[in-house]
Amino acid sequence: MQLILVSHPPVGADKLARSLVDDGLAACVNIVPGARSIYRWEDETHDEQEVLLLVKSAREPLEELVEIISERHPYRCPEVIVIPVTGGLQRYIQWVEETSSRGDSG
Repeated sequence: MQLILVSHPPVGADKLARSLVDDGLAACVNIVPGARSIYRWEDETHDEQEVLLLVKSAREPLEELVEIISERHPYRCPEVIVIPVTGGLQRYIQWVEETSSRGDSG
């Protein structure tokens, strides 16, 4: 199981989250509002309101899932960070693995 962090503009975040769940690529996506991102892009400092998507998935191959998220994201270079989950409530981890391993990649 992995936890994938994805920053996203508030508009359209629910569409990305729902598509990942509906397609069986993620068991659950939490949309955490109120993120403020200050970052450097194309030689300019940006200050943007975003949301943080917490994507829970066991999808393999992992690189394919990261690419799918990137393709569905509005940014050219979106933040997609994978954190391996090494522990937790076993029933929950099993549910994530069963729910998100059956998605069709295309």
